[in-house]
Amino acid sequence: MTADADVPRSRRERPAKPALTRAGIVAAAVELMRAEGLERVTMRRLAQQLDTGPASLYVYVRNTAELHAAVLDELLGAVELAPEGAGDWRDRLVRVLTSYVDVLFAHPALARSALVARPSGAHYLDLVEALLALLAEGGVPRREAAWALDLLLQHATATAAEQATRGQDTEAQDDWDALTAAVRGAADERHPQVATHGDELLSGTPQQRLSWGFHVLIGGILATPAPE
Repeated sequence: MTADADVPRSRRERPAKPALTRAGIVAAAVELMRAEGLERVTMRRLAQQLDTGPASLYVYVRNTAELHAAVLDELLGAVELAPEGAGDWRDRLVRVLTSYVDVLFAHPALARSALVARPSGAHYLDLVEALLALLAEGGVPRREAAWALDLLLQHATATAAEQATRGQDTEAQDDWDALTAAVRGAADERHPQVATHGDELLSGTPQQRLSWGFHVLIGGILATPAPE
């Protein structure tokens, strides 16, 4: 007698698959990224994950680039937009930006993708809103604030991508050791400035340098009017 498992079943008897939605597609893409890495988050691979055809996904997402941008937007929901603790608007602005860097740093491939991704979802707009509100609190004029937003996020994104890439590179420590030796061994005759600044060139933690860079940018934003 044939077991029930071996008897072909009509498609009508199978459980209905959940209807596709953009939110569901993005959620599945996030899960796939966590399990297999961002490079595996393609329309074809995601379609396999959702047991559908790639053409069905294009109704909700135009291409892989838009899909990656949507994944980035979803993860931006973890950015701390209202940091606790004392400090003026500059300190709170730096803490929001640092939280953004931390989110990207937790996903190295996504950090690199963020250099070119163009998120436009609600979480990205929440981040933009929080940054603009802090700049407004500091008295930064509207045009300068709008332009400053790009500058600050570019610095944050580039730093996250650089640090994440180094964190994955098995030869990163060897490269750093080689650079350290080269700087400390610089000859006064050929590279007098390198020899003089050697210790300072290698000083500071990544966190200290990131925070200092943000404060430098903020100071420049306050002092430099945007052209009309």
